[in-house]
Amino acid sequence: MIDFKINTVSLGDEAYPLLLRETKGAPIKMFYRGILPSAKEPTIAIVGTRKATEEGKIVASKISEELSREGFTVISGLAMGIDSAAHLGALKTKGKTIAVLANGLKSVYPALNERLASDILENGGSLISEYQPEEPPYQSRFLERNRIIAGLSVATVVIEAPIKSGALTTARFAAEEGRDVFVVPGRVRDKNYEGSHLLIRNGARLVSGSKDILDDIFQTIQDLGMKLGSSTERAGSLDDSETLLLLSLEKSGIPLTIDNLAEITHLEIHIINKKLTFLLLYGLIEEKAGKFGIKKK
Repeated sequence: MIDFKINTVSLGDEAYPLLLRETKGAPIKMFYRGILPSAKEPTIAIVGTRKATEEGKIVASKISEELSREGFTVISGLAMGIDSAAHLGALKTKGKTIAVLANGLKSVYPALNERLASDILENGGSLISEYQPEEPPYQSRFLERNRIIAGLSVATVVIEAPIKSGALTTARFAAEEGRDVFVVPGRVRDKNYEGSHLLIRNGARLVSGSKDILDDIFQTIQDLGMKLGSSTERAGSLDDSETLLLLSLEKSGIPLTIDNLAEITHLEIHIINKKLTFLLLYGLIEEKAGKFGIKKK
């Protein structure tokens, strides 16, 4: 039984999620249990069909787990299939994940996910709904709540979406608000991917995993002033180029320019630019007057 009390937040309140407030469909009032996302918290939606294949659920869980390790809060809808896999992937890292419900918060739908809802709350996440606490889940409300999932998120990732999947609605809301839409492709004749492939044809970005998503989204995260995981978490999972740059800065003992780093590391300038941006987001380095150095603790 979930015992976190139900709170309310209104559009004009400071605690109202900033990304959602900026959207056309922002609810005037929402109910929530747990902890709402902050303005500095990078959030990403992972959505797809309820009737997911085992392969699709594995992909959703893996991408969610990897993004969670990077410091993202994962947003989804607590439905069976891809939604559940996304929440569970984040919880594997003890990461924060948020579920947006199509019913009031006095009950969990589907009931099979009551334990999952409890785990979300116990790991610092939240359950959110725009409906009065006693309201049941009507069919139309699942599509209505999708605008909140998209609105809360910097970007939306679609995994296994048939042509009539509600995930397509989430993607449409995201695109209308100028947010990135990423799609994991599947087999050409697989009906579970017909909607996914339609999104790609209409301009969504094809991705094969979390690395593609991170490469495409890092500039947006930086522009929004959001922060990825802590320096302690990040130091253990840098790629070779990031590690080389970090070690070069540590060995130098003084701030270096990009040209200095290019001479030392023999990396191409565009690679150095991208990797320095990641290291800045990770909180491992700092930049002053065009020079980069190890961030002082």
